[in-house]
Amino acid sequence: MRIAVFLVALSLIVCTVVVAARERPKPTTHTVTIEGMTFQPGDLTVAAGDVVIWVNKDLVAHTATSSEPGIFDSKLIAPDKSWKVTLRNKGNFAYSCTYHPTMTAMLHVE
Repeated sequence: MRIAVFLVALSLIVCTVVVAARERPKPTTHTVTIEGMTFQPGDLTVAAGDVVIWVNKDLVAHTATSSEPGIFDSKLIAPDKSWKVTLRNKGNFAYSCTYHPTMTAMLHVE
């Protein structure tokens, strides 16, 4: 009898985990283009867990570096290269290019 109760309980737990995994939305990929010494779009809202890719279409290297230390820092993104990050913490994150500080943008993670 105990084994039967255990197996029923285990079955319910497994079903709950499977259903919860199916209900979780898949991450979306968002692209920020670096071109003309700007981040496009300059203001982007994503869901926590989404992927953000910066694609450098300029002739010079850039970075995508959050103003708040430790959130994200691409380091050098060479021309015709890209860098991606998945942010799990919600918040509003201003960022800029460390080589060109007038290049600024905002990333909102909900």
